[in-house]
Amino acid sequence: MNPQLFLAFILVAATLACTPGVDWAYSISAGLGQRSFVPAVAGLCSGYVIHTLLMAAGLAALLAGVPGLLGWLTVAGAGYLLWLGVSTIRSWRGASFSAEDGVVQSANQLRTFLQGMGTSGINPKGLLFFVALVPQFVSPEAALPIPVQSGLLGLTFVLLAAMVYTAVALTSRKLLASRPGAARVVTLVSGIIMIGLGAVLLSEQLLPLAQAWANAPA
Repeated sequence: MNPQLFLAFILVAATLACTPGVDWAYSISAGLGQRSFVPAVAGLCSGYVIHTLLMAAGLAALLAGVPGLLGWLTVAGAGYLLWLGVSTIRSWRGASFSAEDGVVQSANQLRTFLQGMGTSGINPKGLLFFVALVPQFVSPEAALPIPVQSGLLGLTFVLLAAMVYTAVALTSRKLLASRPGAARVVTLVSGIIMIGLGAVLLSEQLLPLAQAWANAPA
C-alpha cells in the first residue's frame, strides 16, 4: 500500500473515531451497572467489521447506489436508535459503577454485544463513511489488490475505534466509580443523545417527503 495514503488515512480515521457520537454514548451507557464493557465495545467494532466486509466485496457501493434503499436503511437505523435511547433512559435511575454490582449474566452480555453491533452496523452514516472516505485512500498502483487494500483500511479503522471506545469506557468508569449520581446523569444524557440522533436521521428522510406532499398540486 501507499505509505503516505495509509498514514493520512490513520490520521483521518483516528480523528473520526475520537469524535463523540452515538458510539461514545453507547460505550459509556452500556457499561453502567455492569462489570465489563467489553461486550459493548466488541459489538460496536463488529458492526464496523460488517461494513468492512461489505466494502471489500463491493456491496456497500452497490447498496448506496440503489435508489431508495439507503433511505429505508436510514429509517431503520433511526428507529433502532430511538428504541435504544428510550431503553437507556428507562434504566438511568439504577445506573452506577458500584463495587456491589452483580456479575453480568452471559445472556446480558450477548444482548449488549448484539445491541452494540446494531448501533454501528445499521447506522447509515457508518456505511457512507466507508463508501465515501475509504476509496480516497486506495491506490490503484499499489501491489495489493483494491479489495485487499479496502479491507486493510477498514480493519485499521476498527482497531482505532476499539482503542478509542475502550479508553472512553475506562475513563468513564474511573470518573464515575464513586459518583452514582453522575453515573445516572451520564446514562440519561447518553439516552437523550441516541434519541436526538435518531430523530435527526428520521427527519432527514421524512422532511423532504412532507415538503413534496405540501407542494404537490391540489
